[in-house]
Amino acid sequence: MQVEFWGVRGSIAVSGARFARTGGNTTCVEVEHEGHRLILDGGTGLRALGERWGFRPLSATVLFTHLHWDHIQGVPFFTPAFHPDSDLTFAAADRSGQGIREALGLQMRPPQFPIGLEALVGAKRFVDLDLRSSPVSAAFEIGPFRVTPLEQDHPDGVVVYRVEAGGRSLVFATDTEHGGVRIDRALVDLAEGCDLLVHDAQYTTPEYRGEGGPPRRGWGHSTWGEAVQVARRADARRLALFHHDPTRGDDAVDAIEAEARALYTPTFAAREGMAVAL
Repeated sequence: MQVEFWGVRGSIAVSGARFARTGGNTTCVEVEHEGHRLILDGGTGLRALGERWGFRPLSATVLFTHLHWDHIQGVPFFTPAFHPDSDLTFAAADRSGQGIREALGLQMRPPQFPIGLEALVGAKRFVDLDLRSSPVSAAFEIGPFRVTPLEQDHPDGVVVYRVEAGGRSLVFATDTEHGGVRIDRALVDLAEGCDLLVHDAQYTTPEYRGEGGPPRRGWGHSTWGEAVQVARRADARRLALFHHDPTRGDDAVDAIEAEARALYTPTFAAREGMAVAL
């Protein structure tokens, strides 16, 4: 199983010299196994993935953690979605009662956008996942991938996914908030023994508390220290710090990475273009 980071930024895309090493695109991670592709979230990094693929058919499932704008803004610019021979599935938990097709279509209507969702002729299926019956829902299959979803705390909700294929495992835990009190045990259990934990690390502890700025409690994100705690308790083989704050330049990301490694050696900051073989 191969994991490639196309967007690692949170909240809003950024550009400029001080973000060049880490990257400025919002969340998008591609998982490939034996020619099958699972794409986690469709932020602006999805546009970059589509640019690399080009205008040719693509078979893949785009699985959303939730539908906040920094996780869906790449969809209208995803080049393979415009190819009639593509076979794309868009899937997410239905929280509004309107479904994912309607939710994605909202950002592609006047006055926000000049073309409608119907232009994405390669999007063959829109799947609404019902995860309301239990915080930890039954695993389901997407091609060779076995996916186990877990509801987590975030405004409007979010789903963490454990993805397994070929005897390897990835846990994608972005936009989750522990609350600054204790680590969520259900997430630790889901991540137990995983090969790679990709965990939200948007804030430092002082930022979360509101030192030097507004308090971030209730904004739906973790500190990098909480990400380390989850990885240590779950005995994750590797930890990727993810969903970097849009104000966080490369030097600050490097400094956080060094501090985190001092606490948990197999830690790295996720950066655009980085590929990890599991």
